[in-house]
Amino acid sequence: MATVNRDQLVQVALELVDEAGAEALSMRALAARVDRQVSSLYNHVASRAELIELIRAGIVAGIDTSAFASEPWDVAVAAWARSYLRAFAAHPNLIRLLATTPIRDVSTFEMYDVVIGALVGSGWPIQDAVAVMRTVEAHVLGSALDIVAPSDMLAQSSVPERLRMVHAALDPRHAESTSAASAFELGLDALIDGLRAKRAGNPRHPPP
Repeated sequence: MATVNRDQLVQVALELVDEAGAEALSMRALAARVDRQVSSLYNHVASRAELIELIRAGIVAGIDTSAFASEPWDVAVAAWARSYLRAFAAHPNLIRLLATTPIRDVSTFEMYDVVIGALVGSGWPIQDAVAVMRTVEAHVLGSALDIVAPSDMLAQSSVPERLRMVHAALDPRHAESTSAASAFELGLDALIDGLRAKRAGNPRHPPP
């Protein structure tokens, strides 16, 4: 790499995590990837923690929140969840890294502000809005791992025939409905239905 800048370092760091996992991400490993001395990286990023937040910002940039400006809260949450899933399913090794690192990236908080603002504006009590958002995030991140799991994770051929119910349920004829993608959609529908019921049980709260 003839020259290196911050954007290139973030891209290479993301590739490193994609290929080798979160544990592989270090300033030393990154320097080796770009054929630089570790000390030279600090001209572009202050620390590994800052590098992680720059990666987070890049992922968040690919998550679409536009539905919150024009759709009812439940429709917008579903659209956001699907976009969120696509962003993380493309980089599953990031999930544990980003989910266990304190958020400092402003663009992530900007995304959350859109989501929370739409929920509160739709009548959700502000004290519940973060819990709603985190519940959706938890479903998305778990589903992202499920979607990238090996295709034979749940295979009928691995199930003894004496376990009749599991064996029958995993019949290849049911593959479409038993897929991780279908499980995500079923879970999302159930989650949204439950949130609608929860919301209907709360008196309307005006925005703060």
